[in-house]
Amino acid sequence: MPDKFVAQAHLPLAPYAMLDANSVGREHAEQSHPYRGPFQRDRDRIVHSSAFRRLAHKTQVFTGHLGDYHRSRLTHTLEVASISRTIGRVLRLNEDLIEALALIHDIGHPPFGHAGEEILNTCTRECGGFEHNHHALRIATLLENRYPEFPGLNLSQEVLSGQRSRDRKADRGNSQPLLEVQVVDAADSIAYDSHDADDALELGLLELDQLLEVPLWRDAATRVEKRTTALEPEQMRRAIIHQLIETLVSDLVEATRHRLDEAGIESPQAAKDFPQRLAVPSEEFTQQKDELESFLFSHVYRHPTVLAERTVAGEALQEMFAHYSDLPEQLPQKFQRRIPTDGVARATCDFLAGMTDRFALENHSNCRLRLSRKRSQ
Repeated sequence: MPDKFVAQAHLPLAPYAMLDANSVGREHAEQSHPYRGPFQRDRDRIVHSSAFRRLAHKTQVFTGHLGDYHRSRLTHTLEVASISRTIGRVLRLNEDLIEALALIHDIGHPPFGHAGEEILNTCTRECGGFEHNHHALRIATLLENRYPEFPGLNLSQEVLSGQRSRDRKADRGNSQPLLEVQVVDAADSIAYDSHDADDALELGLLELDQLLEVPLWRDAATRVEKRTTALEPEQMRRAIIHQLIETLVSDLVEATRHRLDEAGIESPQAAKDFPQRLAVPSEEFTQQKDELESFLFSHVYRHPTVLAERTVAGEALQEMFAHYSDLPEQLPQKFQRRIPTDGVARATCDFLAGMTDRFALENHSNCRLRLSRKRSQ
């Protein structure tokens, strides 16, 4: 087994992989680096960005009030990167590009997860709304200021294009994204299908017996029980999670390989020109994933505890948006400077979207305090 793994690790990239040498380049031309490829540099720029660091304190599904075991937006991102690289290596794709794409894929999320996104979208409806994938591009091309020569991070066109393919606001045309992009999107789905269930079990929002009603989860449990007996409940849960990821990754790899062979894909462009995505689960597992996601939606994402947290978070963001829209002079200077070109609403949204959960709640309390003092004067 180790010999096979080593051999796999040293295989040349497949003809349908995106090669470093074929990168279109960056919006602002730069000299090549002596020992880092373009996508390695992208990865490093993303990791060193302030927006990436803030992901450590942003909600994935559950807020910090519920404990500290569950995933943050950062740990979810790292898990997606790990799963993506595994798939990419087996398919002989460009792992450096895959890693950069995985690390940036959620960088545009505001505090409080999708609840925060929905509130900011409502608040900014008159100026285009808010969507986290679109905001990630705004961060990467404009809001991060780490280099004197250009705004943003000046990432490669391949990484920006991959992120743009997720943007509901963008005109994506008829072509598919690169296979590396498709792999990251598939890995993202595998990660949240398995880890959201794990977090919900740890927090006591679900019982193991409930999940055993779901075919995909029940099959994973059966496989674990055939290998190992007399596991403690916590050990059993973690073993099932591992098996679930293994099952979904294996299916994705085999289904993707079959489609690539059947379609005769021999270049990145051929994969982009193919009518459908190639890196997706088999039909059987697509249906089973849909069943698991439907279960998670009704039993986890709509759980009364989660909804109550979302309500508190939503009210805080709404009140802060109204506060700074009325008093834009209280925005940090960086965001005040954006008002002449982007308007007060967008500048306010940019400020709020960059907050961590903790900072948002603290800032909300301060806004209420300032308002109370103003009324008493």
